[in-house]
Amino acid sequence: MTTGSDGPGKRLIARIWHGIRGSVQWRLLYLSQAKFMVGVTGVVRDRGGNVLLLRHRFWPEHRQWGLPTGGAKRGETFEQTVVREVREETGLEVSVGELVHLGSGFRLRVEVAYVAAYDGGGTIRLNPMEILEARWCAPGDLPDGLLAAHRRLIEASGERPGDVASGGRPGDVASGGRPGDGGSGGRRGRGGEGGVEVGGVVEAAQDPPDLGQHQV
Repeated sequence: MTTGSDGPGKRLIARIWHGIRGSVQWRLLYLSQAKFMVGVTGVVRDRGGNVLLLRHRFWPEHRQWGLPTGGAKRGETFEQTVVREVREETGLEVSVGELVHLGSGFRLRVEVAYVAAYDGGGTIRLNPMEILEARWCAPGDLPDGLLAAHRRLIEASGERPGDVASGGRPGDVASGGRPGDGGSGGRRGRGGEGGVEVGGVVEAAQDPPDLGQHQV
């Protein structure tokens, strides 16, 4: 058996450490460790298997389309982050499924992604500060300008058993309406070449003051 050196200085440090315990230990550990942002993404599907995509205002113009995404806040689980971000960005309510991605090795962030299901809760209401447009897209008809990493998430997550409720019809999203209403306000959602009917398109009701060019 091999043991490490055990001088009086190390024993003293260990004794002090065991003596403080509790929240003080956690605060000291927090101060001594690297800090990361945790980016959480939701692959949200409706009952028809269509994926919710958003055109993000502050993303580079050539790749503004992506999944609902945001940073985790203190005290919330990553599943709660997905629910909160979808609600804040679109007004919709979702239920969160399994973890589909965990990415590390970055200098400033960790990436997490979950599948989520939209079953008709909430009323579409885009956050005009962050979101320019929302669209339900068939997995085979994704728009140009979709973030490559999010395209891979959609492809990798697929439509897993139990993740998306079966039955029903693709949810229409139209200004002033709710996904799934199937109202006349829906428009043809253009994804790739030869757009197909995948619900509707929603545009932010109004633009906030110009904030200049920002990228994330």
